[in-house]
Amino acid sequence: QVRLVESGGGLVQPGGSLRLSCAASGSISSVNDMGWYRQAPGKERELVAIIANGDITNYADSVKGRFTISMDNAENTVYLQMNSLKPEDTAVYYCNADLVVGVFGALNYWGKGTLVTVSS
Repeated sequence: QVRLVESGGGLVQPGGSLRLSCAASGSISSVNDMGWYRQAPGKERELVAIIANGDITNYADSVKGRFTISMDNAENTVYLQMNSLKPEDTAVYYCNADLVVGVFGALNYWGKGTLVTVSS
């Protein structure tokens, strides 16, 4: 079995920072990519940032220059450093991972989500 455990959400004032973490555990042979998505109330889930092969990154235009995704390959953990947060960043943030799992090949997993609220 594979688990994704997220942490780091919370309430922060505009202009503040938060760091999200997502640790993947279980029978993982390798990681294809890991990333973060978010879903604001009344909106569809959208890609925030993704990291592939440990160092190839892609960001939504709305977060470029403010958010940084990184990965600890040894711990199968992905981080999202969020700076200069804005109220429109308020959402539930979901970790997503594309993992090679034993004999099953590549499978996609979602975390349960962590709430980020940006408000004064």
